[in-house]
Amino acid sequence: MANIADTVTSLIREAVEAQGVFLWDVRFVKEGADWFLRVFIDKEDGISIDDCVNVSHAIDPIIDEADPIDRSYTMEVSSPGLCRELTRAEHFEIMQGEEIKVKLYKAINGSKEITGTLVSFNDTLVIKTDAENIELDKKDIAKVYLNDDNF
Repeated sequence: MANIADTVTSLIREAVEAQGVFLWDVRFVKEGADWFLRVFIDKEDGISIDDCVNVSHAIDPIIDEADPIDRSYTMEVSSPGLCRELTRAEHFEIMQGEEIKVKLYKAINGSKEITGTLVSFNDTLVIKTDAENIELDKKDIAKVYLNDDNF
């Protein structure tokens, strides 16, 4: 369903930014029998309920007119939260220097989780821990989040 999320992203990006917020991510996911279109927005001083309502009103007619989704779904507009997942190249660029938590598919040095400072993310993710800099291949990474221990 990544294609639907990518399609919706390209349809709504301009309208979202016109509301004075940044489009963090779009996800189209199934939970139980229901489908959800989740639009995550952000801005420097945080997201309010009014921001979510304004974005929802701005993008709803755009999505309805383009009709890129062939099933019923619920649209949700929200903040990505303090412990947001980093999924796109721009996320890693914005969050360089921040504390992150990396979940791995296979354990490295006996752990499937590494916490440290995001140094860079190109062909590999470089994370600085107390002991060393660790380079991880993209294929070994399950998820990357901002470190929730800081909040």
